[in-house]
Amino acid sequence: MTRYILALSLALTAFCPAQEDLRTNLEKTYGIWRAALINKDAATWQRVTAEHRRVEVRNRILSEKRAFPATLFELPAPPPALGGLKFLEANQNGATAKSAYFGKVDFGVGGVPTDNLLVLSFVRGAGGWQYDKADFVNLTALPEVRTELAAGKLAYLRGVPEARPSSVVPPTPIAANPATTIAKVYVFSPGREVQVQINKISRHRFANAKEAQIVIGGARNGLNEVQYSIRKLEGGTGEEALTIRVYLMSEIEGLKPFKAFEYLVPEKATFQPFGTGTFNLDAAMAAKLSGK
Repeated sequence: MTRYILALSLALTAFCPAQEDLRTNLEKTYGIWRAALINKDAATWQRVTAEHRRVEVRNRILSEKRAFPATLFELPAPPPALGGLKFLEANQNGATAKSAYFGKVDFGVGGVPTDNLLVLSFVRGAGGWQYDKADFVNLTALPEVRTELAAGKLAYLRGVPEARPSSVVPPTPIAANPATTIAKVYVFSPGREVQVQINKISRHRFANAKEAQIVIGGARNGLNEVQYSIRKLEGGTGEEALTIRVYLMSEIEGLKPFKAFEYLVPEKATFQPFGTGTFNLDAAMAAKLSGK
């Protein structure tokens, strides 16, 4: 009798009506969001996309001097469908939720999809669940995890931060004006974390990186402010070379980007953990870069 009760308890735990309802609601939201992109339905996309993500996407598009919302729909392939994927779990934590899937996630980029992990994130808005983002976890180097997930064993998910709802709804960024001059911030930071803020609206984080990110709002005509902070990461020596630059991007073929700001730290040199600098964009340079 004890064994029967235990088996029944486990079965009831495995079938959780609340989780099934959550799964249904999240998948409905994702389906509407995906269809909105495929059908180029900007109004529906606005309605079912989390507010912070809507503003973030709009800011990026306008900062690249592209058209919004038309650029939303310039996709090489539609977002992956959930059909054919194995549902793993759905979890809610406050106003955030995530659902996880396993299988051949097809992004339409060619080749034969392999079995991997897809985690969808949502936040609760005034009208219900809204889609936030998708995290794709490539399991090529983790064949044992593939075997476990295929068998419905979910232990791996407990250690994946992307798969656990945090209860924290990301803040909504300040809405940026369309850029007049496209700009990018470039950072080379082995062994260090660098945070950069430009004109108090464009915030960037780089960790052990060598990459460039678009400046939200672009470079302004006149004076522009660059604030930065630097800290050593675990495993770093604190003596690595470091570079922070802001480039003004040309819209004219053959005209190279213009380096407007630079902070360099040679190897083994001391550095400022915090700093503020400026650069000026005059009308002549703005016109040269835009070709007007």
